[in-house]
Amino acid sequence: MPDTARLRAEDLSAGYAGTPVLDSLTAAIPDGGLTAIVGPNACGKSTLLRTLARLQPAGRGQAVLDGKAIHRQSSRSVARRLAILPQTPAAPEGLTVRDLVARGRTPYQSALRQWSRQDAAAVAQALELTNMAGHARRPLEALSGGQRQRAWIAMALAQETGILLLDEPTTYLDLPHQIELLKLVQRLNRETGRTVAMVLHDINLAARFASHMIALKDGKVFCQGAPSEVVTEAVLHSVFQLPCRIIPDPLHGTPHVIPA
Repeated sequence: MPDTARLRAEDLSAGYAGTPVLDSLTAAIPDGGLTAIVGPNACGKSTLLRTLARLQPAGRGQAVLDGKAIHRQSSRSVARRLAILPQTPAAPEGLTVRDLVARGRTPYQSALRQWSRQDAAAVAQALELTNMAGHARRPLEALSGGQRQRAWIAMALAQETGILLLDEPTTYLDLPHQIELLKLVQRLNRETGRTVAMVLHDINLAARFASHMIALKDGKVFCQGAPSEVVTEAVLHSVFQLPCRIIPDPLHGTPHVIPA
């Protein structure tokens, strides 16, 4: 991948409590694209996303944002350009949708700059983009799983960043709500030009919605490219130890996995 991408990993190693997870990984998130990061359990997908967002420190190498090592940039500066939605976000009980989305404006608040018309407009636009304006006054715990995920995405959108990272955004959702959420993410990518990278477990959904895919194995990039280049019988056998056949999706023409 070109070293001109706004967000990339360079010779990145990271882990937890002395246990390595990422091993000298180099990858770039294509600007303006919708990237799906796939791979078996414990291969480093979430760790990569967290390290790219500076939530996880790098043991060696670096994550680079806009040409500069991300750990050398201030938290406020990073938060104005990159938003991340973790796997299991938590919010205080009783918090309404509007209050949650308003938290996305935190990077723009200071002792000298309190709530402004710009903040209110950003929250309103995020609610509209995610079709959550009609639920703005409802508490989060009163929402369905799909609505709750849309509310969290609205909060990330309210940050008004050019880069959006989503860690397993379809977790705990049934298939119709997974499709609904991924259609929303795809629409946001296409209509607003945001660069999106997300961790997904379902290879068929990743191939259908992503414009670029990164397949990880044992903490390294095994391959990356267009879905047609990544979702192949040879790659899935090597990465997942899954014998399969690949056929064109009859509705969308994207690669579709049939396990053997």
